[in-house]
Amino acid sequence: MTDTVEQTETEAPRGRRAGGGREAKRAARSARSTQSVPYITRKIPYFEVLDEEGLAIIERNADTILEETGIDFRDDAEALELFRNAGCDVKGERVRFPRGLARKIVQDNAPREFTQHARNAARSVVIGGKNTVFAPAYGSPFVRDLEGGRRYATIQDFQNFVKLAYMANPIHHSGGTICEPVDLPVNKRHFDMVYSHMKFSDKPFMGSVTHPERAQDTVEMTKLLFGDNWIDPLTGKPRTAIINLINANSPMTFDETMLGAAKVYARNNQATIITPFILAGAMSPVTVAGTAAQTLAEALAGMAFVQLCSPGAPVVLGSFASSISMQSGAPTFGTPEPALVLYVMAALARRLGVPFRSGGGLCGSKISDAQAASESANTLLPTCLGGVNFVLHTAGWLEGGLSMGYEKFIMDVDQAGMMHTLLAGVDLSENGQAMDAIREVGPGKHFLGCAHTQANFESAFYRSPITDNNSFEQWEAEGSRDLTARANTLWKKQLAEYEAPALDVATDEAILDYVNRRKGSFADSNV
Repeated sequence: MTDTVEQTETEAPRGRRAGGGREAKRAARSARSTQSVPYITRKIPYFEVLDEEGLAIIERNADTILEETGIDFRDDAEALELFRNAGCDVKGERVRFPRGLARKIVQDNAPREFTQHARNAARSVVIGGKNTVFAPAYGSPFVRDLEGGRRYATIQDFQNFVKLAYMANPIHHSGGTICEPVDLPVNKRHFDMVYSHMKFSDKPFMGSVTHPERAQDTVEMTKLLFGDNWIDPLTGKPRTAIINLINANSPMTFDETMLGAAKVYARNNQATIITPFILAGAMSPVTVAGTAAQTLAEALAGMAFVQLCSPGAPVVLGSFASSISMQSGAPTFGTPEPALVLYVMAALARRLGVPFRSGGGLCGSKISDAQAASESANTLLPTCLGGVNFVLHTAGWLEGGLSMGYEKFIMDVDQAGMMHTLLAGVDLSENGQAMDAIREVGPGKHFLGCAHTQANFESAFYRSPITDNNSFEQWEAEGSRDLTARANTLWKKQLAEYEAPALDVATDEAILDYVNRRKGSFADSNV
């Protein structure tokens, strides 16, 4: 497969039977219904839950938090000096912002949208505006599949999910730490993860943030990957080719690790997603408005820090706000309150003028069951209606993020495909209006055989590659398989059919040489 040929999803086989040619036709129709696009540009309005007055209250409260309470920036003297020079009140590691200062720094410098370049230019994504980019789940130490159950993730699992994301047309991005390869040393596994994204996919990817040196390694490997295309001749700056997750230690704290990684990426013109990670009730107030105000305050402080490090570096306002069970303290997903926070934060990001990250296919279920489907759908739909630009955790998330599920990944990709159709809105072209069909058929007849239906039937409706809409008798004859079993068949089929995108041999060798030299320069460690 070349860099410009795009794989399409096909339906898993359902067993041999008479009329097997129908399977091929059905698979071909399914493939045509999920043709690849680099990202979604929405054509429907945003869903809003607060009016101007309500949003202004949240913004005022965020400014009050920044002015009166402040944000801790720990173990980073340079960060404190940057804020002091910008006019902040710095006492110890606590930074307090004059009212409106953080907002002004962000609005004066941060781009409203930006392109994250992929090594295959056809797969580059534009983050911000009316665009939505779907990326896989992130950070799970465990994986789960139907036969093997729950187990620690390995680098083989990591590579499998990179391949599955590459083959999934509704997924636009390779993601980052799709799962933690715990079979590799902590201080060296970032080399293998970043290289896997480069080798097994040509979609854009995320970098390492677990140490500033690992962030720098990501930058150096990406320089080699892009070669002469690394520097943009129009700006003289590096192209933005990596996006990176910088979490606040909520409540109202940034630590040395995240700040160090953010500095590396910002000063190389790479994008950062500044995300308060909040379990409401434990790390923020129990209310929607209180959580939204705290999230905005923390994100503003982090984004202002990035702009003070490198004015104009791309930043994304991130929000990860989950509720918790007030009985057990466990995080809960798919509930109404986090959806309300998401809608509010999306509107606040648009008012601020920066891209927004949130949402995904989140659930607390341990397996790919009805709870997983319900909670994930209740997260993904607000994600799309609210206007999230970068959707981390779109596919694979189980067990509150502790597990990455193979079958769950396939199910979530299917849901993401449906969101493509939803966000495309209503077709009002002449064909979409279908007046010729109405005139042809008239009263009391059916539309199945009319010319318009015949011309459109293959692409008229979204066709899932894994749901079963056949009769009970046919379903039973084919093994009475449920959705999990069908998803299991499909991910195995896709991995068996995977072909790597072409990568220049000299480039590949240069990256591996860098990786091997760096690995050999220090001892293995699990710290």
